Amino acid sequence: MSQVPAATRAMRVLRFLAGQPDPVALDRIMRACELPRSTTYHLLNAMIDEGFVVHLADEHRYGLGLAAFELGSGYARQEPLQRLARRPLATLVDRVGQSAHLAVLHGREVLYVVEERAPGRPPLVTDVGVRLPAHLTASGRAVLARLPAPQVRALYSQAADFVDRHGAGPRSLSALRRVLTDTRQRGYAVEDGEVTPGLASVAVAVLDHNEHPVAAVAVTFPRDEGDQPRLAGAVTATATALTRRISGRSTER
Repeated sequence: MSQVPAATRAMRVLRFLAGQPDPVALDRIMRACELPRSTTYHLLNAMIDEGFVVHLADEHRYGLGLAAFELGSGYARQEPLQRLARRPLATLVDRVGQSAHLAVLHGREVLYVVEERAPGRPPLVTDVGVRLPAHLTASGRAVLARLPAPQVRALYSQAADFVDRHGAGPRSLSALRRVLTDTRQRGYAVEDGEVTPGLASVAVAVLDHNEHPVAAVAVTFPRDEGDQPRLAGAVTATATALTRRISGRSTER
């Protein structure tokens, strides 16, 4: 239990506001955060004074303030996820002898943010800053498999959303759903030649404190050289370690 209950309650309110598409009324904040009206009111006023919350008086609603935006900007500048991931990925590469990377979901694409190359391994297209279609990559599938079905449906609402690189991979929402179901049942995501012919990948999602996928750890290897179950076990261990460092949780269900 927290030794600073007021701080815990304030963070609970901020987390709730951050997850809403629009500013919300006081009563809704009270119910969602399970707080008394007077406590909620005083917390909101304190955060208004510090700039973390703004009160839209005409609408009788509360939303995030500029200070909350500054926190998010500071997070982006400091790159804590990348910093946390570099050493575990280097250890993973040493363990399996294959190249590894960390990617995050941006819309229908994955963005590669950390890359650790193994000596003597084939060149890859997954340099830091590269974007690839999420539904074709193991990293993207690992993240998509952890998202709510309505969110996946919103991302892939039309046939044009299913771009391909080499004539392989899901070409419809129903096909993608089957891939994601297989991913959940297997416990890790795979792709085989859909990004680069002759190369395959395995990936596992990294989760935050709400069990939301924030990234994926993946290993890419020549399809005729890799021991997929062994590589998947090593990737799972790395993703689990990263999840614990970020949130105190495990990726296992």
